[in-house]
Amino acid sequence: MPDHTEALLIGGRSGVGKTTVGWEVSAQLQAAGVSHCLVEGDNLDQAFPAPPDDPARTKMTEANLAALWGNYAALGYRRLIYTNTVSILEPDLIARAMGGTPRIIPVLLTADDVTARNRLTAREIGGQLDAHLQRSATMAVHLAEAAPRDVVRIATDGRPVAVIASEVIAATGWLDR
Repeated sequence: MPDHTEALLIGGRSGVGKTTVGWEVSAQLQAAGVSHCLVEGDNLDQAFPAPPDDPARTKMTEANLAALWGNYAALGYRRLIYTNTVSILEPDLIARAMGGTPRIIPVLLTADDVTARNRLTAREIGGQLDAHLQRSATMAVHLAEAAPRDVVRIATDGRPVAVIASEVIAATGWLDR
C-alpha cells in the first residue's frame, strides 16, 4: 500500500514531556531504519494576533500542517509523528491536513501536578510560568475527561524517556513490520 499514511498523535498537558518523547520516538525509529517525519504542533499557530475569523487558530494549524505534510508526502514519507497538547482530540483535523484516510494512532501522555510543575519550572524561565501552570492543570482535567477510550494512555512520572518512547512506538506497531 504505497499511499497508506499513518499519524502518531502525541498529546498531553504542558510539562508532560510531549516534545522530549517525540524526539526520542524519532531517534528510536531512526535507529531502527523506520521512515517518518516529526512535526511539533506548537509551532504551527504561533502568530499574533489571531486572524479575526480564526480566534483559536485552528484553521491556521490545519493549513500549516497540510503544507508541511504535503512537502513530506511529496518526498515519499508516509508516517507522521505529531506532538501537540490537544492532538488526540483532533483526529479529523489531522486527517484533513494529511488528506485521504490516514491511520490515526492517538497517545495521551500523563503526569501528575507535581511532575508537570517541576518540568515547567525548569523550562519556563520567562514571565509565563504561572500561565503555563494554570493552563497545564486545566488541560490535564480536560484531556482526562475528553480523550476517547481508544486513546493509549502512558504515564511519564519518574520514568526514563527512552522507556516511555518505546511504549509509544509499541502502540504504533511500526517496528513489527
